[in-house]
Amino acid sequence: MQNRIALAYSGGLDTSCAIPWLKERYDSDVLAVIADVGQEEDLEAASAKALASGASAVFVEDLRDEFVRDYVFPAVRAGAVYEGRYLLGTSLARPVIAKRQVEIALREGAGAVAHGCTGKGNDQVRFELAFHALAPDLEVIAPWRIWDIRSREDALAYAARHGVPVEQSRGDLYSRDRNLFHLSHEGEDLEDPWNAPQKELFRMSEDPQDVTLPAETLEVSFEAGVPVAVDGDALDPAPLLAELNRRGGAHGVGRVDIVENRLVGMKSRGVYETPGGTILHEAKDALASLCLDRATSHFAAGVSLRYAELVYDGKWFSALREALDAFFAEVHRNTTGDVRVRLHRGAAQAVGRRSPTSLYREDFATFGEDEVYRQADAEGFIRLFGLPERIRYLSRGER
Repeated sequence: MQNRIALAYSGGLDTSCAIPWLKERYDSDVLAVIADVGQEEDLEAASAKALASGASAVFVEDLRDEFVRDYVFPAVRAGAVYEGRYLLGTSLARPVIAKRQVEIALREGAGAVAHGCTGKGNDQVRFELAFHALAPDLEVIAPWRIWDIRSREDALAYAARHGVPVEQSRGDLYSRDRNLFHLSHEGEDLEDPWNAPQKELFRMSEDPQDVTLPAETLEVSFEAGVPVAVDGDALDPAPLLAELNRRGGAHGVGRVDIVENRLVGMKSRGVYETPGGTILHEAKDALASLCLDRATSHFAAGVSLRYAELVYDGKWFSALREALDAFFAEVHRNTTGDVRVRLHRGAAQAVGRRSPTSLYREDFATFGEDEVYRQADAEGFIRLFGLPERIRYLSRGER
């Protein structure tokens, strides 16, 4: 291993402990890579903390637009939702962070990359599969799988002994991950799935029961399944998502409380806030209902489940995920138009949709009199469609 290690550094408890630990164990310089994916933290303070903890250099990388454009929006277009409810906020951020970490490691001559993920979580898989896909010759170091620290309390004690300042206190041991797409909460009292999330837990959205704002309707525009504007204002990817987060969060939109099946074999309980993402999924699905034919829509729904599993499992840089992206790009090449979404007390509901490529024809769908559909034709269709059931009855010899 060359005498440099590129560490994915967040400024949190685990990676704060990792800098002195890596320096001591490997006698190496530590390059702290801080990825700005919209976590809304003081990255200058995190950079200073990394240097104070012993990092030889710090790289602060603004990945917000890349994250939303190249990872979040493709997942929304694909309808990727894990186990029916999780919109994959953490899962989508890991590959963009790992990609930039590898790029810096190679550029700066590092022989290894490291992360602060625990040995029980999914993120270790997501980081390391990205490392293997992008730079398989780099050594991978996972301190949590090696060191003697076994709990967050141990980590706090280690940080205190090494003079590493951390914001986390013994009274707030939640494990949180925030980016432009979501905010997750795990640990502490949430580890008992019987416990309801405390009101003070949430930071990205208002409590729906406390919302006093009147219902609000906004308009989201798409081109080929990709969000491009809000209320007619064209926006770049990161500002667009930030605007939807702001407006959805004010109405308490996007909260979910789930017990999910981790890739590593155990169940875990997580509470997620994804206001903008919830609006985008609702809007995209509503628009697709106009623009996709029945067979394609139903087939794509099954493929969406596989796409979500690939993302959750850390297989972003796999050949299959790339192929499925090409599939969804083709599926949604005509998913262009506008959707009106109503926000009110925790709900985001599509209440209007229009598209220049819509397959919806009022002259066919009307309950009024029409001249394009002969209702008598339905009789022959039904007889043919039900023929297998008729034959099954007759084959039994029943009368």
